[in-house]
Amino acid sequence: MQRRTFAIGTACAASALVGSAGTARAAARRTGTARGALARTTAGLVQGERIGNVSVFRGVPYARPPVGDLRFAAPRPPRPWSGVREATRFAPTALQSTGGSGSEDCLYANVWTPDTAGRRPVFVFIHGGGWRTGAGSLPTYDGARLARHGGLVVITFNYRLGAFGWGLHEDLSDPLTGDCANWGLQDQAALLHWAQHNAAAFGGDPANITLCGSSAGGSSAWQLSLLPELRGVVRRTVPISAAHAWAPAIGLTPDDARQAYERMAHRHGTTVRGLREVPARALRDSWQQLFSGAPGDRALSSGREYQGPVLDGRWMRGNDSDLPTPSVPMMVIGTHTEGSFFTGPNPPTPPPTPAPTDAATLHDAVRGVLLKGTAEISAAQVDACIAAYREAAAADGLSDTPLSLWTEIWGDGLFRYQGIRLAERHARVGGTPVYVMDFAHPVRAPWFGTPHEATSKFLFGTYALPENVAQLGDGPREERVSRTFMDLIASFSHHGVPSSPAAPHWPEFTPGRASTLVLGGTDRPRIGPLPKSRQLRYWDHAGWVPSVRPVPRTSGPDRT
Repeated sequence: MQRRTFAIGTACAASALVGSAGTARAAARRTGTARGALARTTAGLVQGERIGNVSVFRGVPYARPPVGDLRFAAPRPPRPWSGVREATRFAPTALQSTGGSGSEDCLYANVWTPDTAGRRPVFVFIHGGGWRTGAGSLPTYDGARLARHGGLVVITFNYRLGAFGWGLHEDLSDPLTGDCANWGLQDQAALLHWAQHNAAAFGGDPANITLCGSSAGGSSAWQLSLLPELRGVVRRTVPISAAHAWAPAIGLTPDDARQAYERMAHRHGTTVRGLREVPARALRDSWQQLFSGAPGDRALSSGREYQGPVLDGRWMRGNDSDLPTPSVPMMVIGTHTEGSFFTGPNPPTPPPTPAPTDAATLHDAVRGVLLKGTAEISAAQVDACIAAYREAAAADGLSDTPLSLWTEIWGDGLFRYQGIRLAERHARVGGTPVYVMDFAHPVRAPWFGTPHEATSKFLFGTYALPENVAQLGDGPREERVSRTFMDLIASFSHHGVPSSPAAPHWPEFTPGRASTLVLGGTDRPRIGPLPKSRQLRYWDHAGWVPSVRPVPRTSGPDRT
């Protein structure tokens, strides 16, 4: 009963929502506000702005600020307000784990809608950033073009990051819920409940919510789709380049998470409970220090690449590889060269070794990648990995330069392998449709391949922004790729079957058959076999990344 606090609080306020939508529009006419720029949420009226033929509402509270006693607490419903709250500016980002920007007061949503009247599909997007950086307000995630082109209500939002969002310690147990971990995942669940209860106010259909995320957000989209309390809230899921969490590479073990908070408490001369009183930036910096430097030099052996969700038995009940597959239709998307995000120019974090140029430096570089997922790796294991990838490259006619092999090993080990294997398992036992896309639109030199996170710029139609255009271009081909991508996402959100006038019929994914949509790299999308499948076979027996078990779906099928 206690764990339903958020849902009950918002559901009670939602009971009058349908009638209040008309009242809000009437108020807009009386005050002279542009049509579609006023909406009544469960907490009160918000006024956005009309830009062209889309209304946008920025910085709308979906939960109470998680500060003071609410640091390390489950998200609470926002406090109601009287009058009209301005929603024309983005709220602060969550406190970033690198740099000085952001704020703990960060639990806000942004909504783009063609009109506050009607019942359009709702598209919720979870930003990535390795669970430590990012925000729903970044220009790349501007939802105006997708909302307009797809006839969607598009929602982005912030959630807690780093030490504030992704850890575990029993001394931080919430007195209302008993939960003591994964507060960022709890924020995301709260946002989905908020979206369901407030969709109608923005012209959305509360019974038709598609959940999408990229990278860390893609991992969250998958995990949220497994939660029993969100069954019936999330109708479809689009995990993009999901970083499926597992320790020690992408998450902390529970013991290491406990140690992390105990070490921070000792550093600040307090108890774990007392961490709620430590200044936010000091706490952020202490967390960052725990995970700086090479993994082998740290006090904690897990969280070697990212510090994502922790197994807590509640919000994360197991690795995705061990849990049942979601019971909703899915569109699983990966980029053709995930690893070039990390091995190309200006990577998000410096690679552990310089780009390899010969056999010796390739060995060192691949060893650096494999040490992201284990504390020890033998020379023979490194050589076996390189040999397997070199053999796959020869069989498929792909480049086998040291840079190419290093790039593919990095991207497959941390992203592509689990994403593909989980999609294959869903196709066999899931009971609902799954569609698989290889996003292959090439970037411009000096970047190369189709890097991890290239997808977002085309999904939102923001490839031509100043921060994106040098890498992605701004020509007719980019426009076609973006419009086709938006077509596919919009049609999937509307009725569960992705389609576009510019794409061939996209069949449900069937392992071993030509059923993967390849978007980009040629003038037209095409259906073909899964690209680079030989590369993935190495990981099936490497004992490095978790193997995907053939477990059943979570519940009965919902085919739309």
